[in-house]
Amino acid sequence: MCCASSPWPCSTRAIDRALRIKPPAQLYFAGFQRISLLAQASQEVYNCLFRILTAGCALSGQPGLLVQPDPGSRSVTLSTTKKKQLRDAVGTFSSANILVLGDIIVDHFIWGSVSRISPEAPVPVVDVTHENLLLGGAANVLHNIYAQNSRASLCGLIGNDAMGDHLLGLLAEIGSPATGIVRTGNRPTTLKTRIVAQHQQVVRFDREKTGEPSPERLADICRFIDDHLASFDAVIVSDYNKGMINQPLMDHLRSRLKKRDIPLIIDPKPQHPERFRGATIITPNLHEAERMADMAIKNEKDLESAAHLMQKKLASDAVLITRGEAGMALYEKGQPLFTIPTMAKEVYDVTGAGDTVIATLALGLAVGLSAADAATIANFAAGIVVGKVGTATASTAELLEAIG
Repeated sequence: MCCASSPWPCSTRAIDRALRIKPPAQLYFAGFQRISLLAQASQEVYNCLFRILTAGCALSGQPGLLVQPDPGSRSVTLSTTKKKQLRDAVGTFSSANILVLGDIIVDHFIWGSVSRISPEAPVPVVDVTHENLLLGGAANVLHNIYAQNSRASLCGLIGNDAMGDHLLGLLAEIGSPATGIVRTGNRPTTLKTRIVAQHQQVVRFDREKTGEPSPERLADICRFIDDHLASFDAVIVSDYNKGMINQPLMDHLRSRLKKRDIPLIIDPKPQHPERFRGATIITPNLHEAERMADMAIKNEKDLESAAHLMQKKLASDAVLITRGEAGMALYEKGQPLFTIPTMAKEVYDVTGAGDTVIATLALGLAVGLSAADAATIANFAAGIVVGKVGTATASTAELLEAIG
């Protein structure tokens, strides 16, 4: 039973207020600190706090930055005719063939439930029910392309280890070729393990060795690009800052793309923005955009200013900033900001949502859509996957239904 005088009153309204201030994961760990401080307090207060923590698990969504709209900006409104055009465009995605170049990850999920706090330390005890291994990072981008009945090839590094073998098996399951996969004995296959209880990540731990490819392995990657680039309709660079995407590789890719008039779509990390010059479009999230533009984004005017700075600095055609529950914002050179509200009905997990965005965006550009139309479809796809728990994809049927 809950103590009415407790600083953690057990009510839906109180929980809702708390979650508006902090994302559930932050609430968890702030709560664990308080548990330590309340170790000598009554069991009644202790139980009350834990009920708030577990309620935070089950609630969906991570609060994001909601910027105020600018009257001068464009926003998406879809007529019946436009919806039909977008659905028809999705139907042509199967003709596209995409090269996905980037950091390959295996996502390991351990699923369970939490019913108590450990007596050994202020941490939850997770009763494990099951676990699975999924394609992650650049491999999840590839998986999202295959989910749209399209074709793609993945190029990146994995280890000469059991996890690398398992990843090749996952690629075979979706029918993807593995000719662009380069194996190395100098690093393990990157593995991200997430423990999830009541739809909330409790903790994540990574097993990896980052660093640039050796000269020999870089030569293998460049050789694959040279041999196969002519068969692709677009190139995606998926940078997770693990070392695969370095300056020599990007210089080589750009030199080869000069001979091909195909889109280059980059999901960047902000540590080395100079590597991403000359892209057709870059897709940072809000936090990455702030770092790359070196400014805080508090409203839509800031959003447009940051996008303009990035577009000019990196000489890209466009910048698409993903904003979580606030949707997306597209800036094209010489055009006013184009804002796209979220299409998500529920937000359970944002893991891999950026992968879905860049995969769908690339498919749209590959079949000749405008950046605005491709981004609008990508926004629908993102709205689907955040309503699922764990690394997920959006199928063609789901996407057509979401567009309406």
